[in-house]
Amino acid sequence: MIRATDFEFRNRVWFFALIFGLPFFSLIVDHTPIGSRLADWLAAAVPMEEIYALHIVFGVAALIMFFAVLIRIWGSAYLRKEVVHDHTVHSEILHADGPYRYVRNPLYLGNVLMAWAMSFFLPVIGWPIVVIGIPFFCYRLIGREEAALAAEQGESYRAFMKAVPRLWPSIRACIPAGQSKPDWISGLAAEAFFMSFAFGITAFAIFIDPRWFYAGLVASPLLSWLADLATRKHRKASS
Repeated sequence: MIRATDFEFRNRVWFFALIFGLPFFSLIVDHTPIGSRLADWLAAAVPMEEIYALHIVFGVAALIMFFAVLIRIWGSAYLRKEVVHDHTVHSEILHADGPYRYVRNPLYLGNVLMAWAMSFFLPVIGWPIVVIGIPFFCYRLIGREEAALAAEQGESYRAFMKAVPRLWPSIRACIPAGQSKPDWISGLAAEAFFMSFAFGITAFAIFIDPRWFYAGLVASPLLSWLADLATRKHRKASS
């Protein structure tokens, strides 16, 4: 597998932002997103009023987005928030509980599903950049992380790799449950940024008003900061 460089891993947030963000500028050239084209096709095929087709198509996008966020929250709950967003590879601990019993990289799976949900808002020329670019970059990052984990943990991690799929999950758990307990507060705080995206897409699917979609994007840093602040206060109160 092609591995990401240290520079790519340290700056992965910015790479994700570029792959996600730059294609939206293609709306300047083509003003019609894929989701609207699918709604036009659905309205003609059924037939139905276009507004109902828009609700259905973008409702599917919202469902994919929420599923992606739930997967990331579940995965982040078994990690510390600091690990999820750190710039360095953490290879000192093997996380093999919760979603890690079904897929080795649930957070990257969440990223891929998010890319597919967000792609409904992109035009034809920008759509493949996100739909193909995000999974490709995730595979590069996975190669970087798993090489470090295999080097640090040796046979235990290689056995884990053989038992559990890399990115596309198994329907059944591949390994027995361990003793790890999820920290749901930390998981929610770690994924507050993406939860805002999900709320924005859902509001758009309900009202078919692009202002809701962009409000979700703009509000995401604020929601993430508030979640981080609440987590710090919770830890101080618990200590």
